[in-house]
Amino acid sequence: MEKKPHFVRREFLPREVPSISLALLLAAVLLLNALLYLYLNKFYSSLGRVETDPGLCPFGHFKFGAVKNCSPWLSCEAINREVRKLKCVGEGAVKKVFLSEWKEKKVVLSQLTNSELKEDFLHGLKMLKALQSKHVVRLLGYCEQQFTILTEYHPLGSLRGLNETLHIPKYKGMNTWHRRLMLAIDYVSVIRYLHSSPLGTLVMCDSNDLDKVLSQYLLTSDFHVLVNDLDALPLVNRSAGRLVKCGHRELRGEFVAPEQRWPYGEDVPFEDDLMPPYDEKTDIWKIPDVSNFFLGHVEGSDIVRLHLFDIHAACKKKDPAERPSAQEVLDTYRKVLTLLIQEAAMPGTREML
Repeated sequence: MEKKPHFVRREFLPREVPSISLALLLAAVLLLNALLYLYLNKFYSSLGRVETDPGLCPFGHFKFGAVKNCSPWLSCEAINREVRKLKCVGEGAVKKVFLSEWKEKKVVLSQLTNSELKEDFLHGLKMLKALQSKHVVRLLGYCEQQFTILTEYHPLGSLRGLNETLHIPKYKGMNTWHRRLMLAIDYVSVIRYLHSSPLGTLVMCDSNDLDKVLSQYLLTSDFHVLVNDLDALPLVNRSAGRLVKCGHRELRGEFVAPEQRWPYGEDVPFEDDLMPPYDEKTDIWKIPDVSNFFLGHVEGSDIVRLHLFDIHAACKKKDPAERPSAQEVLDTYRKVLTLLIQEAAMPGTREML
């Protein structure tokens, strides 16, 4: 009987090995995608800082730290009796801010400094009470009669100190494109919340330059962004024909939106009565500049900027009606983050397949 040649069995081996490798690679990709999905799902649930967080207390109450039970906002009497000022840590046009102590916890006490601006102070308090959420600094108490507000203390301070914080050895590990983009997403989440708040569409008016914007927000110890100053937050109501103007003085510079600048040229003196009002799209115009600050100049930040180029160009449309909504910007930021995490997790996957 004629024997079969030995090479017949061996000729299948070169085909079988790549098939096994490809199957293992596909399995690894599927596993990675599943893990990535779980991570992003958990990430967005916290990053979005949704308003309906079950950890929030009922209106008029607060809790913070490891405390499980909600307490009522502190009254005038409780603030005067239980809160002790430690030192002044800041002063603006409207109020002076003191690092203080309540029941061995650090808190922030804000007091009106200019009686002519008491309406601004009370408006800020009204907004703070009505907008309590994961996006807004936690209110602990207030005293309208004494023009005093008590809020939670965040030791990392305002966003103006972000770059300095990220150079502290303890936080250097946070100084990555990934973490910086997450902060930008947090910021846009706040803008989206204000534009669709329980009170209606609110415009962040204390935002005439980058430094002013950054001073309105706090950086939490777990690296999230909270809006802190709500003194200048007018309401847009299109159905009632109600637009806004951010103050009564002329605004200049490229940071503010075109519609916020005096439209009649240098030859016509500025008059507040002649200045046309505008809507919340002024906030959209400023997003690229604020995000550029967030992204900084770390490795990978230029790649992020490249992916955000189109949405940022849309934010800078001269016609406010052509700019995207805050929700559209937020959706794009999240998509870019997901894409870049996938590419970082499996570099060269497409070429391998």
